[in-house]
Amino acid sequence: MTGDLWAGIPGQAAAVATLRAAAPHPLHAYLLLGPAGSGSRAASRSFAAALLCPDGGCGTCSHCTRALALHHPDLVMAGHEGPTWRVEEIREVVAQAQRRPLEAGRTVIVLPDGHLLGGAAPALLKTLEEPPTTTVFVLLADDLPRSLETIRSRCAEVRFETLTTSAITAMLVDDGIDPARAEDIAEGAAGDAIRARLLAADPGFVARLARWRAVPGELDGTGRTATRLVAEILESLDEAAAPLVARHEAELASFDAEAKELGLRASGRKELVDHHKREVRAYRDGEIRAGLGVLARSYRDAMATSLSTGDDAAAESAMGHLDAIGRHVAVMRRNPRLGLSMERLLLSLG
Repeated sequence: MTGDLWAGIPGQAAAVATLRAAAPHPLHAYLLLGPAGSGSRAASRSFAAALLCPDGGCGTCSHCTRALALHHPDLVMAGHEGPTWRVEEIREVVAQAQRRPLEAGRTVIVLPDGHLLGGAAPALLKTLEEPPTTTVFVLLADDLPRSLETIRSRCAEVRFETLTTSAITAMLVDDGIDPARAEDIAEGAAGDAIRARLLAADPGFVARLARWRAVPGELDGTGRTATRLVAEILESLDEAAAPLVARHEAELASFDAEAKELGLRASGRKELVDHHKREVRAYRDGEIRAGLGVLARSYRDAMATSLSTGDDAAAESAMGHLDAIGRHVAVMRRNPRLGLSMERLLLSLG
């Protein structure tokens, strides 16, 4: 059934309906616009499978299953190594767009982080204006600045709304998770449905959530305490990413088994491994952002309590802490020295 392709994308009925209807007779380019964790990445997989499926997304054929597992020969999962896209990387994507499909009726190119195209955007623009007839682009972006309006204008835009904590809680309860645990997981998921499901399989999540909730009470304004807390947080990232790494290992084993069964060379294996590495990096970043969200909620609750009791000084202090956390989150993606910047943040909060 076609619906099987879209089962893992909660709370985005309008976007899913648009993509499902578009799959049999697609346009040349789509822009899936929505914040990290809203379901746009999962939808790009499902949409790619539907585009490659001769039946528009049956969910069970070889085209669908291989596309969902990211090892279909006509599916290109593009990626960049640095903080933004480089012109050379986009030129490689453009070159891949020119090739003929090997098995399906078209080639599908999924390009994430469209908001990071920056100066590389012109290298993609001409291909979006005059694409090969057998290629469909699926761009993903958190949002697009005005400087990339020309990219937006060449694509059919599909919006994904931010998932609420209550929506994620409901999804987890439907998955069979105890409601109280589902609420805790939803708090730590930072609006990310995929992350929420990984956390549900993570036995260490509750301890990490408690770790973040305890931070305000442990801060004493000293560098020693800030350094210790940041070291504990960074050490927990490998544990946090373990369920995702396990899923990647299963995907890679499936890829290798199919290649061996069909007597094929492992074409596309490196691309799959690189994609996995990018997912792990993004998940670790998400773990930090989610933790900072928990920290922010602690100060937001403190501010509300202070306001209700008339303690204006304490309320102002909590508001300052919220602003500091917000500034840190805003620049975190561009800061390669995460540990040092977090130590500075915790020192300021102390």
